[in-house]
Amino acid sequence: MPASEARADDLAARLSALGLTTRVKQHATYTSVEAEVPETLPDGTWREVLEVLTGADRFGLIAGSSTGRILWAAVRKEAGSQR
Repeated sequence: MPASEARADDLAARLSALGLTTRVKQHATYTSVEAEVPETLPDGTWREVLEVLTGADRFGLIAGSSTGRILWAAVRKEAGSQR
């Protein structure tokens, strides 16, 4: 397994351990992790989520989407590991 894929899987597992529902998606140059964020996420959990996200190359939050709040993180794939 490429290192970038392992990083993305680790991010997803750590976010799942915090009670978030996650999805991992493969893209040409990066792997993304998306997580649904409940409206009532405790402050302490937010701090833990932010700590997990420091392992991503980029991350953000989409608020007010039709499915609620979606947290996303992206991990760049190494050259030659694209699928």
